[in-house]
Amino acid sequence: MNNDSRRYVIIVFFLLVGAIYTVRLFYMQVIDESWTLRAQQIAEKRKQITPPRGVIFDRSGRKIVANKTYFNLMMVEAKIKNFDTIAFAKLIGWTPEKVKSRFWEIKLGEGKYKNPATGKTTSNYQKIRAYPFVKEIELDEMLNMAPYLKNFPGFYEEITSMRSYPFANGANILGYLSEVNGDEIKKDHFYSPGDNIGRAGLERFYEEELRGIKGIHYIVTSALNNAIEAYAGGKYDTMARQGPPLKLGVDITLQAYGEKLMKNKRGCIVAIEPKTGEILAMVSAPSFDPNLFVGKKSIAKNYPKLLQDPKMPLYPRPLSAEYPPGSTFKLIQGLVALQEGVITPGTGFPCKKSMVGCHNHPNAGSLAEAVQYSCNPYFYHIVRRVIQQGKRKKQTEDAEIGLRKWVKYMHSFGFGEKLETDIIGIRSGLIPDVKYYDKWYGHHNWAFSTIRSNSIGQGEVKATPLQLANLACILANRGWYYTPHFVKSIGKKGPLAIYRKKKYTMVNHRHYESVVEGMRRVVNEKGGTGSGARIKDIVVCGKTGTVQNPHGEDHSVFIAFAPMYKPKIAIAVFIENAGFGGTWAAPVSNLMMEKYLLKKITDKEKEEKMLKANLD
Repeated sequence: MNNDSRRYVIIVFFLLVGAIYTVRLFYMQVIDESWTLRAQQIAEKRKQITPPRGVIFDRSGRKIVANKTYFNLMMVEAKIKNFDTIAFAKLIGWTPEKVKSRFWEIKLGEGKYKNPATGKTTSNYQKIRAYPFVKEIELDEMLNMAPYLKNFPGFYEEITSMRSYPFANGANILGYLSEVNGDEIKKDHFYSPGDNIGRAGLERFYEEELRGIKGIHYIVTSALNNAIEAYAGGKYDTMARQGPPLKLGVDITLQAYGEKLMKNKRGCIVAIEPKTGEILAMVSAPSFDPNLFVGKKSIAKNYPKLLQDPKMPLYPRPLSAEYPPGSTFKLIQGLVALQEGVITPGTGFPCKKSMVGCHNHPNAGSLAEAVQYSCNPYFYHIVRRVIQQGKRKKQTEDAEIGLRKWVKYMHSFGFGEKLETDIIGIRSGLIPDVKYYDKWYGHHNWAFSTIRSNSIGQGEVKATPLQLANLACILANRGWYYTPHFVKSIGKKGPLAIYRKKKYTMVNHRHYESVVEGMRRVVNEKGGTGSGARIKDIVVCGKTGTVQNPHGEDHSVFIAFAPMYKPKIAIAVFIENAGFGGTWAAPVSNLMMEKYLLKKITDKEKEEKMLKANLD
């Protein structure tokens, strides 16, 4: 045989061997699932260590979300020998039938896997894997069980933790945890069966930070798969790291007081620190104790009750409720009119009740007086000037140009858009635009006269309480704001970058003083509609709103900030079906601001009235 022939034989040999290995590898990885199982068996020698979740503190360093130690009773079926169902059931306080059904429940819960190559379906359940058999066992229960677990090979205790809430407040802010499902385990390999995940509130938004980093403990096993020693003396083990603590801007004392004030009422309170955008309190009424959602048992018992409650305690009103803003919206209209140059601070209009209903008050000779008196005709006049500026001869074409510009102003104040707050459930409200009215009336078939109710915060415009509290911040800051947020710092890193960016409206800061002066008069001068928010020796600037409600009594609304200069708190209060804004929302706002600024309440009679009021 010549050299060329030998070379070809060698090449063919290597190609044949390569082909055999390729086919075999394909068979092992795709066709024959026993090798997948073997890989899983090897992986099971890596024991994951789950760290406790990061704790949560309020702005004063008070712990408001902690971890409490519990135990799970784990099961590895492959290690179970000579199992005495009756004795085991007696130990854990179950019936034998419940024990048997629990085995099936675990298996069924793992679901099935369909091999795409063979079409064969197998269970995801693995006998060599550990599964939680009994969850959420308290320490005293575990102490009674532990001495007898040696009689039941395949079962062992594992330390876990669940949340606890030292303060029974802020449930709508904090959220809760529940067990991961199969899809979540597949999507994120951090999770294993029995792990918990944030389901709502801050627990959900900051899940990746709070959950921490799992540790790994490698073990060497015997031929019988029993752990005999740490692999390489633990050289390759990694420590579990607890999630960083979250420090909130929330004042838990203020939050608790707000929930107390809103008892037997429906509505909400949102309080924000203007200079930082940190949310000081966010009350959704009716509220509930966050401890009701600790652990699977409690959730299963309490969630359906709260969900079916007609008062909707689970509904996040500050974030999702979209109300007409009422007269509070007049503040923006005045600012836009000044920026557009269609009025000056000294522009006055007669209070023509033939145009629209209004209160009995003198004619407003300036914008500040119009805010003070909350004059409806005044704001009809100025918004018409904004919308109909004579850019086109035809009114309908002119109104389209004006409305497009007006919508841009509204968006710059955060209306008609979702504020990127660090919590879920936020809605955008509604700022009706050209497309909206074209849909209803047809292109160029509408003008200011069609949409004039928006001038006084009625009509189609809608806002969330969070957006109105943010408006109070913008007025306090004279034209800028930080996106409202809860978390002041993640560990020592400060807030997320998005909450460090200052945002400006389209209205120049010089135009704010006239509107702010009007707000001062609302609370502190004769003829103002918000005297119930007055605080001795502190200048409060506010605006009442009475929102028409087609389903019942009007809603009582008030927004404010204080002090007038160097403000420390901005607030929005909504009380549903309560009537005039100055009667209920303004006094509640007053009490909240006193509680935060003075750390005491000066008018006990007012406090008693608000606490006893049943407006539900």
